[in-house]
Amino acid sequence: MTRWKLTIEYDGTDFCGWQRQPDAPSVQQAIEEAIEKFCGEKTGLTVAGRTDTGVHARAQVAHADIARETSGDIVRDALNFHIRPHKIAILEAAAVAEDFHARFDALGRSYRYVIHNRRAPLTLDLHRMWHVARPLDIETMQRAADILIGQHDFSTFRAQNCQSKSPVKTLDRLEVTREGEIVTVHAEARSFLYHQVRNMVGTLALVGSGKWTLNDFRTAFAACDRTKGGPTAPPDGLFFWEVRYPR
Repeated sequence: MTRWKLTIEYDGTDFCGWQRQPDAPSVQQAIEEAIEKFCGEKTGLTVAGRTDTGVHARAQVAHADIARETSGDIVRDALNFHIRPHKIAILEAAAVAEDFHARFDALGRSYRYVIHNRRAPLTLDLHRMWHVARPLDIETMQRAADILIGQHDFSTFRAQNCQSKSPVKTLDRLEVTREGEIVTVHAEARSFLYHQVRNMVGTLALVGSGKWTLNDFRTAFAACDRTKGGPTAPPDGLFFWEVRYPR
């Protein structure tokens, strides 16, 4: 039995999210079915971080145990063959130690949220970005983002059905950048609360558009109350970006 670390890219538009569901297509189900077609084995995938309906991934990581003797190149190519026509790609399959754990061994996770900041509606970038028509001031957004760096109670950005035991998280990076019409928010932490990134982005957009002041933002954050925060940004613009493991 070999444990395989899979690095996965996917377009989440047509999926109910990562986790297998009884009545909707999921990324997990599509890959597990591809593994069974490849080697005839039913095996469960363990993922570094589950994503929601419509959320994408650039380098998601999961592990699976496969008894068949094979190589990483064959696993990658066979899964990519059997997973078609789903918009999922196995970027790499690497044999790892039998005690490797995609979730618990992760030292950090990062997300990117992409906003297309223009008046005209989206066509080519539909389902890949959040369309915000009102001009965004990213310098003010960054000043608000800096308030969130470090260890805090993030209840203001925590979804009501979050299953985390504590709302306290340590945010290592929250950076807002612009390139032309594209505004990107990059977030890094060991772990995140449910909807934390989307809720932070939705609230930062209020600041960037001038609807909220920095003081409004500070007050909402200090309230530790989700009802005091801004809206949840749509899933379209969110990408699970990377997982960091010990060398």
